[in-house]
Amino acid sequence: MKKLFNENGTLPEFPRDEVRAAITKGIQQAEEQSNMSQAPIQMKRKSKRKPLLYVASAAAAFSIMVGSAAYVSPTFASTLSQLPIVGSVFSNSGFLGLKQASEQGLTSTIGEKQTINGISVTVDEVLYDASNITVGLTIDSEKELSDEYFGAGFDLTINGETPETGSGSYGEKVISPTVRTGIARFDVKESMPDSFEMGLMLKGEEGEKWKYAVPVKKISDSIYVPVNHQQQAEGIQLDVSKISLSPSGIALDYKATEKGSIDNPQLSASFIEFRITDQNGKEITSHSGGGEGHFDNGVWNFSSIKSFDPISEDVQKLTITPYLALPSDGGGVQMDKDGVETKIPFDKSALKEVKFQPFTVEVPKQTK
Repeated sequence: MKKLFNENGTLPEFPRDEVRAAITKGIQQAEEQSNMSQAPIQMKRKSKRKPLLYVASAAAAFSIMVGSAAYVSPTFASTLSQLPIVGSVFSNSGFLGLKQASEQGLTSTIGEKQTINGISVTVDEVLYDASNITVGLTIDSEKELSDEYFGAGFDLTINGETPETGSGSYGEKVISPTVRTGIARFDVKESMPDSFEMGLMLKGEEGEKWKYAVPVKKISDSIYVPVNHQQQAEGIQLDVSKISLSPSGIALDYKATEKGSIDNPQLSASFIEFRITDQNGKEITSHSGGGEGHFDNGVWNFSSIKSFDPISEDVQKLTITPYLALPSDGGGVQMDKDGVETKIPFDKSALKEVKFQPFTVEVPKQTK
């Protein structure tokens, strides 16, 4: 893949005056509408997650990527609509972790702009932390764009290769009919290298393709806290190995196993989420995250890295409570070794409620 970003070169000029003028106009319009209806500005949200995807595996017969389209953190869907975006998409996004990371210089400023059919898309900032790769972008068009013009957002490659599994989400803040900002998130997998060339492709409604190649490196400002917590509940074996703490947020690593069959991956263990509170009972906002798993010797093995807001300096202890976030609908696709797909229907009646026990983690003093 051709490398479009030159670390030693001059970044393309970003038309900030024009964009800010459009933003100001959009904000004024939004304020006028708000004064009349008192209704909040709406932001559309699309998820790149597929509820269930099977991929043939020579060793273990199948591997799978899971994520619930019916359960996504409402924070991602609403936060961007609450604040005007002027300047850094991250610092003004309303996401505490992105704001802190940007203000502390942990993000990579890209500023690469491409214009196709009168639509300019600028990749502004990128953050690669323990749980997500997050991309901030600005879109400025000569014509009015439809709500779904960019579909589900960016497609991702790693050093020119498409990841075997992956999930993420994409949300936009509509500033005016021709100006909007967006945030794309890709869930981090254990197999990802600490640094690589990230390929991004955004597809437009009329067949346009904006392509970027961006060098990314995982931030080093993270403190890894061993947890090694294990518990069993209703046939589920849960193992939370560690959490990481950084200015961009908390990342929680876990694995879960449950007996089943290759024809029934819709097990309770695939819908595990976590609630985190501090010593005062204040809940740390969750941003959820996708997951993946594989079937081996009669057992489904699921794993994921869940993300949360960063904690304040006075937090000394975290209480972590696992729970199930069962979806209302879903489904999947099974793919054999020849690439033949078979649809798997969703059966909520096959899922059962499970009660897990909470546990606590001491926060190291050096995080303050």
